[in-house]
Order: sequence, then structure tokens, then C-alpha cells
Amino acid sequence: MAFEPAPLAATLNRCQKIGIIGIPPLAVIRTANEHSLVIHDLDEPLVHEDLETASPFLPRVYCAILRTAVVNALHLELDAIYVDTGPGKCDCALHTATILAEALPIPVICAKNMDASAYGNPLCQAKLSLLTRMIAITAGVKSAALYHDQPPPSAPTAGFWGVPPRDFSILELFPETTHIYGWARCMENKTPADHELEAQFNPEVPTVFFAQSFCAKTALARYLARKHPHALYLDVDVHTTNSARAKVQAFLELSGVKP
Repeated sequence: MAFEPAPLAATLNRCQKIGIIGIPPLAVIRTANEHSLVIHDLDEPLVHEDLETASPFLPRVYCAILRTAVVNALHLELDAIYVDTGPGKCDCALHTATILAEALPIPVICAKNMDASAYGNPLCQAKLSLLTRMIAITAGVKSAALYHDQPPPSAPTAGFWGVPPRDFSILELFPETTHIYGWARCMENKTPADHELEAQFNPEVPTVFFAQSFCAKTALARYLARKHPHALYLDVDVHTTNSARAKVQAFLELSGVKP
């Protein structure tokens, strides 16, 4: 396993397809874009394989996002994997990188993302399907380009705080005027280690504080939910259960939030 090898261009010049876990530094993404590499976001479900495929490498009681990353890494044809092991990601990512480096015949490279140049949060505040916006935000990690033709901000009626869920179907329950907060906002801003931005929320709107089960961010999600005057704390593992959907629906309806 390598840590931020140099020179970066020489390393990526030997690649055609790379995988990323978390959000590697913009220098990695920018160089990959310049070399027209195919970038696979391993945090997303990309292959039709059982999540149990990861069990020989990671415990079953583990973050579903990282278990998904392992399954993808085992089944996709990649030339290298870049893993963000900076403060914007948890120690579990570093441990996962260590395991993958031994299991795979390709370089697994750890790079701490300390980027501080803010790209802004146009999608987090736009009036558009929450599902559509989250898909765009997660897809944005594969590009270093600045944002153009930014949509106008909307007046929020609800809030979604947290990380992009493994199962995006839960996002369909929220209205178009839902503003996005938490690490997902840091993700769009290209500053995943910005803890101050991650901790922001709007106390004026009902907000769901979401985290993946077994993720370290559950602590922050629950802490902030207790500070918020009108909040629902929710953690979900692999799939959104009927119970989780019912909790969100009831919370939004009782809060007077219209679809």
C-alpha cells in the first residue's frame, strides 16, 4: 500500500481505469481527468454481487458503504485504487485500504484530502428532486471542473443532513425544497474534511439527520439532532426498511412539510 506517491502524473499515466473510495484530493481527480481516465466511485453499488462477498475481508457489522467498496474492488477491472484517508474519512477506510492492498494485485494508494478551496453548494440549495441532486453530487466527485450554470437557491421547507445513503430510495420521500447539509454538502463543496461546514444545519426547518449504520458519523448525527429544535435522527444499513420509510414520512407529515 502506498501513501500519496509522486509523481502523480507518472502513476496515473499507466492507468486506464481507477477506483476511488471516499473523495481523493482534487489533484488526483484533476490529473485523472486530464488523462481521460475512467473513474469508478467504489462507494456506490456498481456490480450485481452479494454484499456477503465482502465478508472474508470485512466484518458483517461494518459500514455498508465500505463493504460495497470492497465488493466493487474485487469484481471490477481496475488499474489502481485511490482511497481518501484524511480527516474527512474514517479510520475504517484506512483499514479497508490495508486489506485491499494485500488482496488485490493492483496499487492501493492512500491520499489524505485536505483540500480547502470551496466550490460552493448550488445543488444543496436548489429546488429540484432530492434524489436527482444527490446523484449529481456523488457523480461530481469524479470531476475537478468548476461549477457553471448554477441553479438558483430555493427557500427550504425541510432538511436532509448526512452522508449520501447507500440506498438512495429514501431520498424520494423528501420535497424538492429540501436543503442538503452535513458531509454531503462538504462533498459538493469539494472540502470533505471541513468539519465546521459539516456541522451546520438550519434550525428553522424540520431536518432528518441521517447516517449509515456502523458509521462513525452516527455520533455527530445524533448529537446535532439533539441540538436541533425539530429533528429526526435516523441510521440505515444496507437497504431502507419499511420502518425507516415510515419514520421519515410520519416526521415530515407531522411537521407540516408538503410533498
